[in-house]
Amino acid sequence: MRDSGILLPISSIPSKYGIGGFSREAYDFVDFVRESGSKYWQILPLCPTGYGDSPYQGFSTFAGNPYFIDLETLIEEGLLTEEECDVKLKLEDGRIINGYGTNSMYVDYGRIYETRFDILRKAYARSDFKETDEYRKFHDDNCSWLDDYALFMAVKNSEKGSCWADWEKGIRLRTNEALDKAWKELIDEIDFYRFQQFKFTQQWTKLKAYANERGVKIIGDIPIYVAFDSSDAWANQKLFLFDENGRPTAVAGCPPDAFCATGQLWGNPLYNWDYHRQTGYDWWIRRLKHCFELYDVVRLDHFRGFDEFYAIPADAETAEHGRWLKGPGMSLFNRIRECLGDVPIIAEDLGFLTDSVRKLLHDTQFPGMKVVQFAFYPYDPSVYLPHFHSENCVVYTGTHDNDTTRGWYATLRDDEKAFINEYLPGKVDEHTVSDCMIRVAFSSVARLAVIPMQDYLNLGSEARLNMPSSLGTNWEWRMLKGEASESLAARIKRLNFIYSRTGDFPPLPEPPKVESRCGICCSECTLECEGRTKGCIGISKPFHGDCEVKTCCESNKLDYCGDCDDFPCKLLEKYAFDPEHGDNGKRIEQCKEWIKERKKFFRK
Repeated sequence: MRDSGILLPISSIPSKYGIGGFSREAYDFVDFVRESGSKYWQILPLCPTGYGDSPYQGFSTFAGNPYFIDLETLIEEGLLTEEECDVKLKLEDGRIINGYGTNSMYVDYGRIYETRFDILRKAYARSDFKETDEYRKFHDDNCSWLDDYALFMAVKNSEKGSCWADWEKGIRLRTNEALDKAWKELIDEIDFYRFQQFKFTQQWTKLKAYANERGVKIIGDIPIYVAFDSSDAWANQKLFLFDENGRPTAVAGCPPDAFCATGQLWGNPLYNWDYHRQTGYDWWIRRLKHCFELYDVVRLDHFRGFDEFYAIPADAETAEHGRWLKGPGMSLFNRIRECLGDVPIIAEDLGFLTDSVRKLLHDTQFPGMKVVQFAFYPYDPSVYLPHFHSENCVVYTGTHDNDTTRGWYATLRDDEKAFINEYLPGKVDEHTVSDCMIRVAFSSVARLAVIPMQDYLNLGSEARLNMPSSLGTNWEWRMLKGEASESLAARIKRLNFIYSRTGDFPPLPEPPKVESRCGICCSECTLECEGRTKGCIGISKPFHGDCEVKTCCESNKLDYCGDCDDFPCKLLEKYAFDPEHGDNGKRIEQCKEWIKERKKFFRK
C-alpha cells in the first residue's frame, strides 16, 4: 500500500485564541486531510513546553501541552465565558492590545504564557472534575506519571520557575519529609495541573477518535532524550547519569563536524542504560505504551542514539571533548516487541550513519527517513536521491528542522540549482520548486510520503518552523484561516491519484442518534432526526443554534436564521411559513399545528 500524509503541528492550526489547539479548526483539518486523499497527519510532540517553546524540551514526556486545550469547549461546558476568554493587555503607554498576539501567522508565546493559565484557573475553580468517575479512571490509568508531574509543576511555580537542580536539597532529592510537606502546602496547585491534564486528554482523545473514524491516522513524534528540567528527570533520577546530588555527570550532544567546529552541546541528561536494562526497560515500555495511546504511529527521534550516544562532560563548555558510548541496541527493541507487539515505529535515521546503526535499523525492520532536500549535491551522489530509495522508508520534502522547500531553494548555489534542473523534468524556479519536489517525493518507491503543509502552500522562509541550535523565533508559524482550502485538497487528491497513493477510506461514520426527551421536534414534522445535538432540544429547554431543527431544515433545503432565542423557532415562523422559501406542503401544516399545540410548554 502506497500512502501519503501531511505534516502540521497542532500549534500551527488556526484559532481565535493565539495558538492552535483541539478546536473546531483541528476537526476541519482532519476533514481536509481526508478530502485530500491523504491517510496520515503527522504532528510534533504534544508535551508542555518550557524555555524556548520547543516541543523537544518539555516539562514531561508523558504530559500534554495545556495551551492546546480548546477554550470554546470549556465555554460550552459552562466553565468559562466568552468575555473571560476575550483577553486584552494594557501596555505601558496605555494602549490596549489583543492578549494573544497581533499577528495571526505567528504564535506569540510570551502573551500566551501571560494569559492562558489565568483563564484555565477560572475553569478549574468552577469544575467538579475530581468527583467524576471519568476523572477517577483517568487518574488511576495515569498515576505513574501524573502525580509526579503535577507536583513538579506546583513546586516549580512556588520556586518562581527555577530549575529543580536549584531547589532546596530535600525536595530536589525527594526525601519523604520534603515530599509530604509539598503535597500538603501545594495541593490546590497540584490539582490545577491534574485538571489541565484531564481536560487535555479528554479533548485529544475525541479529536483522535474523529480522525480515526475518517480513516486518518496520527503520526506522533518523541525525542530520544527528555529535558533535564522535567518531571521525568526529577522523579526518576536513577534512570540517568546523575551523581548523588542529582547533578548530571555527562550530557548529550554531537561531536564537531564540518558544520560546527565545536560540536553541538544539547545539555539533555543521558540514560543510565545499565539500570534500564536491569528493570527490563520498564520506563521505556511505559513511555511507548502511553505514546501508542496518543498516536497511531510513533516517530523515534535521533535513532542513532540507541546504537551509540555521544557523552559530553557535564561541566564542558563545548562538545569537543565527548566520547561515544554504547546504547541499548536490539535488547531494548526486543523488549518493546515482547511487551507491546509489532508496534508501528518510524526511525529518524538522518545524518551520518555508521555500519552498526544501519545494522540496528535493518534488524528492527523500522522504516527510516529520506529527505529530498538533502538529495541534490551536484558532485556527490546522495542516498536521498529518489532512485536510491527503498519501499521500507518514509520520504519527506523536508522536516520541521528544515526550511520550507521554497525557502531552501532560495539559498542554493547556482550549480546546485542547475543540478536540480538537470534531474527534474520541466523548468524549476522559486515558484515551481515546491510542486516539483512534492512530485519527486510522491514518485518515490517509499510506501509513505509526508509533505509539510508549508510546501503544499508554497510558502517561503517566513513559514520555517525551526532553526536548529537557535532561540527566539522557532515553533511560531501558523497556517492562516482558509489556506486549507477545498481547491488545495482537490489538488493534493489528484497527486495522490497520479502517484497511486490513495488507498481505500472507510465510509464516514453515521452521527450518533440522540433520543429527544419529547420527540416532538422532528417526529411532528415528519422529518428524520439526524441526532446531532448533545442533549434534548425538546420542550424542557429552548432551542439552540446547533439543533436538530437546523439539521433537518438544512437537509430539506430550508433557510435557517441561526437565532433560536425566541420561541417558536424563527425558522418556523419566518421561513417555513413563507411561500418565498418553497412550498413544503404537509410539513408546514404539521408544524403550524405543532406550534399551536405545544407553544405553552416553551419558555425563553
